[in-house]
Amino acid sequence: MLSVTEAEARAAALVEAAVKAGADSADALYAANASTGIQIRLGALEDVDRSEGEEIGLRFFFGQRSASVSSSDLSFDALAALVERASAMAREAPEDPYAGLAPADRLLREGGPDVDGDDGRDPAPTELKALAAAIEDSARAVPGITNSEGASASASRTVVALATSHGFCRGYTSSGYSGAVSVIAGSGGGMQRDYAHHSVRHFEDLDAPEALGLRAAERAVKRLNPGKVPSGTMPVVFDPRVGSSLIGHLIGAMTGPSITRRTSFLLDRLAEELFPSDIIIREDPHRRRGPSSRPFDSEGVATAPRNLVEGGRVTGWLLDSASARQLGLEPTGHAVRGIGGPTGAGPSNVHLEPGRESVADLLSGIGRGLYVTELIGQGVNPVTGDYSRGASGFIIEDGEIAGPVAEITIAGNLIDMYRTLRAADDLEFRRGLNVPTLRVEGLTVAGA
Repeated sequence: MLSVTEAEARAAALVEAAVKAGADSADALYAANASTGIQIRLGALEDVDRSEGEEIGLRFFFGQRSASVSSSDLSFDALAALVERASAMAREAPEDPYAGLAPADRLLREGGPDVDGDDGRDPAPTELKALAAAIEDSARAVPGITNSEGASASASRTVVALATSHGFCRGYTSSGYSGAVSVIAGSGGGMQRDYAHHSVRHFEDLDAPEALGLRAAERAVKRLNPGKVPSGTMPVVFDPRVGSSLIGHLIGAMTGPSITRRTSFLLDRLAEELFPSDIIIREDPHRRRGPSSRPFDSEGVATAPRNLVEGGRVTGWLLDSASARQLGLEPTGHAVRGIGGPTGAGPSNVHLEPGRESVADLLSGIGRGLYVTELIGQGVNPVTGDYSRGASGFIIEDGEIAGPVAEITIAGNLIDMYRTLRAADDLEFRRGLNVPTLRVEGLTVAGA
């Protein structure tokens, strides 16, 4: 794996070679990752995995034609062949009036923010093994836990570098650490499973193994002996670990490619008040130690914090250069892409601002409702916003969370759901997309 300086130089050399081969413009993206993972089950080492890989991709633009090629062989001979292949492919490709690099005036030219994404740690496999074992031991020690699907701990480091023919050449590194466990409570046909997982950029920010194991075990035990929910229309409260999916559907509908293809339920709703006026959804790609923080996007455009929803309205689309050109707008610093292929669009570090109500206040007034802790299936139509998911969780009776329930379907439409959204005050930053406990009115619940 190359250092950042070496990766920048290799990407810049590939772009220079492409220009010499006749490219009107070009960019090169280098990405490398090294990771170690340990899997423990029932106290015994089950798997040790070590992977290292690096790849470089070239986008070659010839007029309004383009080609993308990539290679995991970074030798000079291999990269020379890569340029030749890209040149030949671009000349035969169909014309695309929206293809091209990002505008030069939108690129990150200054030093950029320090997102503190790499702590420089390199935990030994023995340290990761001890961590995974401690997580599982903590979970298995809880009364009611009868089996384990295993615990894991991992560490990784990533290097990214991007160079373009209009003078951009930058790179950065990031580290990543995770711990996870999945356990089973009960026996026979009454067994229930649950899990806990935590991923961070700095090793010191990882949850203590005892806390992680205890969380998974308590969740599994609480799910024992689930009952049924009478079918009907009722309020549904979403636990933070599943409520984030509601905002994930919104973000998918806000991306430029979804808008240009007219496959978004947000079409023609940019000026519409979709949420209560106090709901704010914010993106912060510069959050220190954030799981997806980055100083620039995959086209070199500078990133910036912004509110995605404010005053109840979506503030704009998330655009890469191609979708921006098609819509007659400017790129917004949201380009994402793999090593090969075209760009897409996506955000970095999104959260829904906490409300002023406690979780207890959010539950109050619910005579009968549902508290969802798990969602099953992918029953969401991105074109219409129609929503139908399998679910499990707990019944809410007279404002209190009561017994566990399972084998439920909840249904509605995302537009209607967003209009009644209420947020509690319990926001925690644990993922790339974070929300507090959320309440939605009037969903159709199919149970017993």
